[in-house]
Amino acid sequence: MKALRIIALLALGSSLATCCSQKQEPRRPISHSSGEFMKQSVERNKKLNNSEEKLIAEIIKKDTASHYIASPRGYWYFYNQKNNQTSNSKPTRGDIVYFDYEIKDLDGKIIYTKEELKPQKYAIDKQPIIIGLRDGIKQMQKGEKVTFLFPSHLAFGYHGDDNKVGSNKPIICTVTLNDVKKEIASTTKEVKQE
Repeated sequence: MKALRIIALLALGSSLATCCSQKQEPRRPISHSSGEFMKQSVERNKKLNNSEEKLIAEIIKKDTASHYIASPRGYWYFYNQKNNQTSNSKPTRGDIVYFDYEIKDLDGKIIYTKEELKPQKYAIDKQPIIIGLRDGIKQMQKGEKVTFLFPSHLAFGYHGDDNKVGSNKPIICTVTLNDVKKEIASTTKEVKQE
């Protein structure tokens, strides 16, 4: 902390000394940003996404027992157990969902068991959760079990999870939606305000 103060005072002192001594044209920042870094980054990400999508496509091709659905969000899923009751609605923003899940790599090796991850309670779109699950859970009804195949950008991304999931790793999540509690507090408040 003292070192920062000393550095700040030295910087301020040298700035004052040079300001007062002579009138100079301000130095323009040197810019090397031709956009090349961004172009290279975009190309790297496109190649990574394409290679992950090929791996997932191979899994889907080999698994003839399951009917996969391609999400417009960029992941794939199939129902292990489907709830055909139309009275059950899918969760929406603010609803509280209770679910269990496990995570595997694309080879089917378990990374996290559902016992390790414990039952989850999640407020839809109001709490942090991996992007793929944020959208995937909204496709489910109470009592359903769904297996999701998420490319890395919809899972733990470049960073991984700082534990068992490494950088840029696509994953398979099998989720069981145990319960959905509809958000009623906000509608009650809106009725009282009107």
